[in-house]
Amino acid sequence: MRFPRNSVLLCGLLSCCGTGRVEGPEILPSPPPAADLILVVSRVHPLEKSTEEAPEALAVLGGRILGVSDRVGILRFRGTGTRILRFPGAHLFPGFTDAHGHLASLGASLEELDLRKTRSFEELCDRVRKRASRLPKGRWILGRGWDQTRWDPPIMPEHRRLSRLVPDHPVFLVRIDGHAALVNQAALEAAGIKKDTKDPPGGKILRGGGGVPTGVLLDSAMNRVRERIPAPSRETLRRRLLLAQRRCLSKGLTRVHDAGTSDRVFALLRSLEDEGEWKLGVYGMLPAPSNTGYPSLEEDSPRSRIRRRAVKFYADGALGSRSAALLADYEDRPGYRGFLLESPSELEKRVTEAVRAGFQPCIHAIGDRANRLVLDILERVLGPTGIRRLRPRIEHAQVLAVGDLDRLARSGILASMQPTHLTSDLRWAGRRLGPSRLEGAYAFHALLERGGRVCFGSDFPVEPVDPFAGVFAAVTTRPPESPDSPAFAPSHAVDRKTALIGFCRTPHTAAFEEGVRGRLAPGFEADFTIVDRDLERVPDQALLGTRVLATVVHGEVVWTPDGDLR
Repeated sequence: MRFPRNSVLLCGLLSCCGTGRVEGPEILPSPPPAADLILVVSRVHPLEKSTEEAPEALAVLGGRILGVSDRVGILRFRGTGTRILRFPGAHLFPGFTDAHGHLASLGASLEELDLRKTRSFEELCDRVRKRASRLPKGRWILGRGWDQTRWDPPIMPEHRRLSRLVPDHPVFLVRIDGHAALVNQAALEAAGIKKDTKDPPGGKILRGGGGVPTGVLLDSAMNRVRERIPAPSRETLRRRLLLAQRRCLSKGLTRVHDAGTSDRVFALLRSLEDEGEWKLGVYGMLPAPSNTGYPSLEEDSPRSRIRRRAVKFYADGALGSRSAALLADYEDRPGYRGFLLESPSELEKRVTEAVRAGFQPCIHAIGDRANRLVLDILERVLGPTGIRRLRPRIEHAQVLAVGDLDRLARSGILASMQPTHLTSDLRWAGRRLGPSRLEGAYAFHALLERGGRVCFGSDFPVEPVDPFAGVFAAVTTRPPESPDSPAFAPSHAVDRKTALIGFCRTPHTAAFEEGVRGRLAPGFEADFTIVDRDLERVPDQALLGTRVLATVVHGEVVWTPDGDLR
């Protein structure tokens, strides 16, 4: 027997058909809470092992997922104040996360000279000359993205032509990998770099005949010029961060691991959040302090939109600049093995300080020597218990000796890798490394196959902000800009779901957030990426045409193509 809701019944009023038993009141379940928002799409993709169920809708309350169901069942969460948004033909995924990017650098790159598409040194010089013609004399000209491997001949530039065309403006142009810069004579003079200037620790001044600087500076050698460049004002930095946020949200990113969140940037992000201007999730890495020590690790909630509980270190430079530290000679430069950016003992000391302060160590390592050193240090400083507690990360893990692949997988240390680095670098990496070392290069499939933990990102602005290009690169090992070209490394490819999980779920494990983000289940953060196609099933090349229909962070629609935020 069913009674009207809210009926008050007293025990003993009813008996059960002469049995002598007293029937108590029927306890009815409470109605479910009403959702703030219901999203209805063609299909919701939980990215779980079982794909038998095909939910079509999600309900959100208070920034968290309230329920997942079909489009009829979800209506049990509808209330008088519930917004219902329908995206016919759309597909909803857990919010995409880029596990390694640089927000401030991205914002700067959107305002400075973009040199990624230059096809010759002459073209680069011409673009700088045109920029100089529009600026007052003495104003710095900044740019980023040149890559000599795309030039003919593919050799490092020398500044004389640039200095002749642009004599009245100091010029600072960062290579695409961020580990080299090209400067002109005016910048060399501003920094006091001359023939007899010594290489700094962890850096090199490339030199030509007679030891004269060529204008190319590697790693820490760039700092001598960078220190002369006026720091951006607060308003400039604010504008650039908002530009970076818009680019990320437009590409479907709901969260970014910012690999170098300075105190200034961290404070500004918090201020923007307080103003209601900052929507993108940020897991920040503090640049490794040199002498100032560590800030206190504040009460840290994995649900916070903006967090900073990691530290970024550098073991070596980059392969394209030949500043990656290798165990054996560069194939295309006998007698040269790159270099470490600081001594092993100094790096170990600084990692130990970070661990004592409770911060997660995240160490940039490209070459096989650097990766082996980082494994040595992390295993020695942390041990198995510390690794489980602090989840140390190797950022990039690009080239490993084959034996170290097993070691990394067994250790529990996370590998934060970028699939588009494989497709950008393997055009020329074989010339640097030789065929025998390629087996352990960009080997995310091999690490996963061995049980390793891998999360995916882009390293923007080194690579474009585009997680769908990252998925394409991971599943095909073909460059997104040349999708019909032969696969560079078919044995390194992963399946589609693994690639999607690498962008949608495992970054949250790398940030201690797997209990609150990355799954489409009740109680998890309502972070979603809604796109126009089924990323699990479309042909590979169709991944590259993916159109983001909405980006949702903490239950708020923060980006749509027409900007109306629904």
